[in-house]
Amino acid sequence: MDAVLENATIHQRRQTLCRMTNGIGVDDEYSATLSRIQEQKGNKLKLGMEAVRWVSHSERPLKAQELCHALAVEVGTTDLNVHNVASMRPLLSCTLGLIIVDEQISTVRLVHFTLQEYLSAHPTLFITPHSVMAEICLTYLNFRSTSLNTITSTTPSLPYSSCYWGFHARKEITEGVKPLALRHLKRDATHISADILLREEAADFLSWGDCHDGIRPDLRGFTGLHCIAYMGITEIAIAMIDMERWDLNGRDLNGATPLIWTIQYGNFALANVLLEQEGIDTTLSDNHGLTPLTHAAKVGQEGLVKLFKARGEVDPNSRDLSGRTPLFHAARSGHAGVVAILLGREDICPDSPYVFSQTPLSLAAKSGHEGVVKILLERGNVNPDSSHKSGRTPLSHSAQWGEERVVKMLLGREDVNPDSSNRDGRTPLSYAVESGHEGVVKTLLERGNVNPNSSGRIGWTPLSYAASRGC
Repeated sequence: MDAVLENATIHQRRQTLCRMTNGIGVDDEYSATLSRIQEQKGNKLKLGMEAVRWVSHSERPLKAQELCHALAVEVGTTDLNVHNVASMRPLLSCTLGLIIVDEQISTVRLVHFTLQEYLSAHPTLFITPHSVMAEICLTYLNFRSTSLNTITSTTPSLPYSSCYWGFHARKEITEGVKPLALRHLKRDATHISADILLREEAADFLSWGDCHDGIRPDLRGFTGLHCIAYMGITEIAIAMIDMERWDLNGRDLNGATPLIWTIQYGNFALANVLLEQEGIDTTLSDNHGLTPLTHAAKVGQEGLVKLFKARGEVDPNSRDLSGRTPLFHAARSGHAGVVAILLGREDICPDSPYVFSQTPLSLAAKSGHEGVVKILLERGNVNPDSSHKSGRTPLSHSAQWGEERVVKMLLGREDVNPDSSNRDGRTPLSYAVESGHEGVVKTLLERGNVNPNSSGRIGWTPLSYAASRGC
């Protein structure tokens, strides 16, 4: 505002305001404003700069009370001094307009997106900001008053601290974070933060029952090691392992071990650390029957699959409750590298169907994963014309879904019948026509041994399907 008002005429003020609104030439204004914040006396300097740090480095928009409580925390103390919590109006005044309250969504934000760009371009303004924020979050969680069963108006920072202290620590960790983290993690699932974390962040992976409508998830078996496996902070995990307090193979209510959590949430460096530990059991599956190898194959983690391949106790043909093997999951997801690694095992069954009788090749063909199809077709013990209970072949699936390249790969094999029919008498051509895949239809018709007049059990020919669909 000072930059606008220092102009003598209304026209000049409007020009300055327009330039600032469009983000032109605002760096000098931001620099000047930050200098004025740092020139403030008493506690205003500390409040102003820390508020800018929190709002600019938070993992999600902060509510006003969350920010006020975060700024009141003194790292390492045992409880919050409520008399140290600033009110929002004087707090905003300490930032000299760089932070405003967004009334529509009841959160605080920077005055303009260009301020975020300016702060990102000047990282030395804040020293180890994420580590400092992690320490504040952990101190808040370690307060005696926050060992509660519910979130109250006196603990508004519980949700943010519970869900995001790990994200800040993973970005930047100092020695001050570790003891605070270990103290917090020792309480395992007895702390309200575990409930918050699973309810708001981790419920997408494991079925925690009804995590809504005020019903708490069942936290039995969920330990601090599961928590750090989700957050993926290797340094703290190593310190926890050295303490020998936690069971490396401990299973939560859904049967998942810390190793499974690391794989599911992409914390592969920590998974490697766990695999190096004596006594780690890599054969334990969760309640869905998925082993650590299956999870690694499902997400396409080639490095871990190689490690599992080298371990003699890992069964590459283990089946989940639906009868799906690690190879099946990798093929369906199109992870050609994982498929190649798994096929390197002599004891692998590459053509084994699951409960619905579809093979890895069928699923790869259906999804158009050319690389996987090519690798599987190169195996001498994979039937390229295998059919499941309904009589559908890989060619039938790829034709229906318009995977023209896969269709051509399959038709290049002499042992693939291009005119095979399923139990309803329908051929690959019939499915391609019904779905309107002209390229596939043309490719099939170019084969002399495909009957364009074949009719299924209900008597419909390919032309009938084309007419009915308006193709």
